[in-house]
Amino acid sequence: MTRATRQLTVAIPLVLLYLLMLLGVLPAPVVSEQTASAILPVIPFWLLVSFGAYSLSSLGLGLLRFRDCPEAYESLLAEISQAKNELRDKGVSVD
Repeated sequence: MTRATRQLTVAIPLVLLYLLMLLGVLPAPVVSEQTASAILPVIPFWLLVSFGAYSLSSLGLGLLRFRDCPEAYESLLAEISQAKNELRDKGVSVD
């Protein structure tokens, strides 16, 4: 089973459960009806903002740690220089 299949296997039932609670077919457990009607509509926006914050923080952390890997840094610079030389050989202006 691929990773995407596993994630969809979990995501589809959760989305259906959310929609059933949002439409009032199923009662939301542990919270009152009034609280559920106030919280359920904003859950997708909260998830979107949380995912964006996680993505930006992991990207920033990766940029901060990039200099901690000198071998990777030197390797990347060598690959960039090699690609520029190959493009120059083919007549492409790369500056």
